Amino acid sequence: MLITSTNTNSQHCDMALSSGNFDLDPDSQLMTGVTDFTYQDDLQLDCEKQIPLKHRLARHMRTQNGIKYYECEECKKKFSSKSHLAVHMRIHSGEKPYECEICKKKFSTKSYLAVHMKIHSGEKPYECETCKKKFSTKSNLASHMKIHTGEKPYECETCSKRFSTKSHLAVHMRMHSGEKPYECETCKNKFSIKSHLAMHMRIHSGEKPYECETCKKKFSIKSYLAIHMRFHSGEKPYECETCKKKFSTKSHLAVHMRIHSGEKPYECETCKKKFSIKFVLTEHMITHTSEKPYGCETCKMQFSLKSNLAKHMRTHSGEKPYECETCKKKFSTKSYLASHMRTHTGEKPYECDVCKKKSSSKFVLTEHMRTHTGEKPYGCETCKMEFSFKSSLAKHMRTHKHAKTNFLSRTI
Repeated sequence: MLITSTNTNSQHCDMALSSGNFDLDPDSQLMTGVTDFTYQDDLQLDCEKQIPLKHRLARHMRTQNGIKYYECEECKKKFSSKSHLAVHMRIHSGEKPYECEICKKKFSTKSYLAVHMKIHSGEKPYECETCKKKFSTKSNLASHMKIHTGEKPYECETCSKRFSTKSHLAVHMRMHSGEKPYECETCKNKFSIKSHLAMHMRIHSGEKPYECETCKKKFSIKSYLAIHMRFHSGEKPYECETCKKKFSTKSHLAVHMRIHSGEKPYECETCKKKFSIKFVLTEHMITHTSEKPYGCETCKMQFSLKSNLAKHMRTHSGEKPYECETCKKKFSTKSYLASHMRTHTGEKPYECDVCKKKSSSKFVLTEHMRTHTGEKPYGCETCKMEFSFKSSLAKHMRTHKHAKTNFLSRTI
């Protein structure tokens, strides 16, 4: 039975009630004999919902009018019903009484479990009318629809950035507050987002649930697999607006942009040299320690950088993977090819600060600078004579070889 007022007509609905005398029908458990209702402007219900019990009507009215009587003692958040407060308290207690029978994952509410079960069943009853994408929950569909509408109703009070969902705003706010509520139990590292903690945990577990169908390589994060797949497809969706060069990842484009901007945010604490890439700084730091952890298995020569070992290995294999498109000459390293290309273009980008002489390669400029500084880093182990250039040392070494040959011929 629909409950109506006997003495007023609400502009919102037939349930704009604030008080009255109720009789309960024990069979139907619906309220009957509604009499003497009085209408109040501050309590209005904009719906036509049937309420089976008096206490449920009271709770329903509080929900409709935003009245929240029940307060959490931990965080002071308020709720319109005692049951909502009880569910909320499980956030603080960590209680998860509802367990999935398939994977044993636990949840704090029955509704969360119901949503989770759709993962196992594959059920996605909610479809986007625009792109036909399907979702397991109505709320996920509602969030998705904002992509099409461009709606971003949630604004950050600090930086005015807008978001399509309240949860995205909440995560963003942690950037300003520095809050990191999710902690790894193994290494105590903290995270601002629960999903980041879940991804981090795979470092400890070694779990790599995402596999490339082409080469069977596995990844711990779905986005890593998506990036990897571009190597197979050749897709490069990120383009530099300055030189039109394309990249497979947004981060690679960001690093590339520093070539144009000249930005070098990573500085060596020892020699103050700056780098545009953090990885290059890490490798550079090894040059200060004299550590050479990478060894050639063929000649036992040691290198401080893995990339230098890779280049060195080509001296044994004879591999020259970099080819000049103009004259088809091949090179073992990309930098050698780049230097060679300048012989065709005539480009000389390296200039001496002292005499303004220009060079086509940085190496040639470095050697040239020794004519001004007098530096002689190459020493003969036989006679201790020193030279500015490696080629000069090599030429000098032949004089020792020639003298030795003459000595041997005279003794014979």
